[in-house]
Amino acid sequence: MRCRPLPISAAPVPDELLSGWLSRLAASNHCEVADLLTHIGIDAKYAAALDHDIDRLAADRISAAARIDPRLVPSMTFAAMPEAQMRLTAQVPFQNCPNCADGGLELRHWRRAWAFDCQICGDRLLSKADRKNGAAVSEKLVDRARRGARVLERIAMSGSACQLRRAMRAVTFAMGLKALRGDPFFTLQSPRPNIRLFCLAAIAAAQSRPLVKAALCSMDIDVYARVALLRAYEKEPRLLATVDQIAQRMRLRVGPSTNSSHI
Repeated sequence: MRCRPLPISAAPVPDELLSGWLSRLAASNHCEVADLLTHIGIDAKYAAALDHDIDRLAADRISAAARIDPRLVPSMTFAAMPEAQMRLTAQVPFQNCPNCADGGLELRHWRRAWAFDCQICGDRLLSKADRKNGAAVSEKLVDRARRGARVLERIAMSGSACQLRRAMRAVTFAMGLKALRGDPFFTLQSPRPNIRLFCLAAIAAAQSRPLVKAALCSMDIDVYARVALLRAYEKEPRLLATVDQIAQRMRLRVGPSTNSSHI
């Protein structure tokens, strides 16, 4: 199928996501993305999947219609990734940069669970709920979450399964403190800003004396958090026993009134 070039082209910006660029391209040509893909010869129902899986034929058709270098199209997708990076990459948008998104951009790194600040303007990425409600967030929590995001990025880039398990244990325990259930990988992509920030902060906390901090948190927690603690250490009973021993010693020192639910 020979595709006629579009009247107006739009140059992709560095790190732009294919679906976001296609939306800009469609808007420039005064049409919807579905109409644009139909013109190119691509089934519109697969539009969302193009970010994660695009074949050479589709890439060639898009580049020909938009009059851009064919190599640019696959560079805007999430190419084959290690499993850790794949699980930490959201299938749908959960955050963006208020400044850059208002200009119609959608960048690839916004989909990463470890992304915290916009790589273009430097502003903190926000969820849609955060932008709408404008809820105040503790600066201390934001700083700790930013440190946790950096740790998570280093772990994802290194591919260390051991380090990743350690980080996910911290997230699982943080979920218990918030009475949450589910997959910790998905929780890191939560559109609820306080939940995501709390879990990222837990990753930062787990890097320094994690057993002591888990014990401190476990001294006065409800049944949901206790179950989360058991889940977090279910494959490492010796670590769980150590946490309990530390917690018991702390209770003897400070008495039963201590309550620590902050990371």
